[in-house]
Amino acid sequence: MKCLNKMNYFDENYDDEKRWMSYFHQAKEVLAFKPESILVVGKGNGLVAEYLKLNDIKVITIDIDENTKPDVIASVVKMPFRDNEFDIILCAQVLEHLPYNDFEKSLLEIKRVAKLGAVISLPHFGPAIKFCLKIPLLPPMRFMIKLPYPIKHKFKGEHYWEIGKRGFGAGKIKNDFKKAGFKIEKDFIVFENPLHHFFILNK
Repeated sequence: MKCLNKMNYFDENYDDEKRWMSYFHQAKEVLAFKPESILVVGKGNGLVAEYLKLNDIKVITIDIDENTKPDVIASVVKMPFRDNEFDIILCAQVLEHLPYNDFEKSLLEIKRVAKLGAVISLPHFGPAIKFCLKIPLLPPMRFMIKLPYPIKHKFKGEHYWEIGKRGFGAGKIKNDFKKAGFKIEKDFIVFENPLHHFFILNK
């Protein structure tokens, strides 16, 4: 396996406005399940996990990087938990840091540990054209087109693969979720952060 660069989750440039919008969607989609217990795969800076705890929910974090001080140090490929131990699994911007050959293994492990489902986000490469119209007294109208740009992915120390790169179309990734036994309730690309593609999954 190629060497991954260490992430600095507390760098002043890491949590920009776009990433905060992704945090919002992570919390919103997880809470929509009304869970009593959550496993956060990939603790990162711990911000979302701490917010979820404020909702009187049992939250456990797992990460392979001990520097993030997770509750459990382990890989998503093999997690030390019982079947159906957590209502929901949150795994945001994590699985692309593993070789694609481990993607299906990770999905099967997430499904095994989850009782209800999972919220997963992955990077989606490619330019986006966005339209936003706000008329007084009416909700904003938003529309976004993700333009295909299937270049070959090159490993640069962080991501082994990304949706939208050559050989990793969105349809292929959706099929992987279905092969793992998940039902895709919905998926969407964050308007304010079009590099983040969310998948809301039910068992």
